Amino acid sequence: MTGSLVIGVGNPDLGDDGVGIAVARRLRQRSPAGVAVVEAEGEASALIEAWSGKGRVVVVDAASSGQRPGNVRRFDARRESLPARHLHASTHAWGVAEAVEMARALGSLPESLVVYGIEGRSFGPGEGLSPGVQAAIDEVVERILAEVEGS
Repeated sequence: MTGSLVIGVGNPDLGDDGVGIAVARRLRQRSPAGVAVVEAEGEASALIEAWSGKGRVVVVDAASSGQRPGNVRRFDARRESLPARHLHASTHAWGVAEAVEMARALGSLPESLVVYGIEGRSFGPGEGLSPGVQAAIDEVVERILAEVEGS
């Protein structure tokens, strides 16, 4: 397995659900050589296919756990199960948490899989990112750059 991949998950037409896409777009402007950055809607089998053969993967998605909007949580998905009920805020029926657990069951997790959940406030159609979520983008970009540095 080789290379690093960052996957921004979400739908920018559904308010804070678009934060993963916003992070991917900001990161794409600064990502080091050898790091691919893609956008995804978050469907489980598509995520598993996207990270297949990659050594290091970082996924960013919106979360809905009742915490302060813009709160950032980092999960090492190789070591722990993801809280599906919190990372299931958007329209994807089987999302990031389910993709991780399916890949775990199939023995197809990447060597390194980190998931960032950014707490959202509003997921309504036609809404933009809420201020707290917008403010978290640069923090997450910096954290991801540190994750993939030297890969």
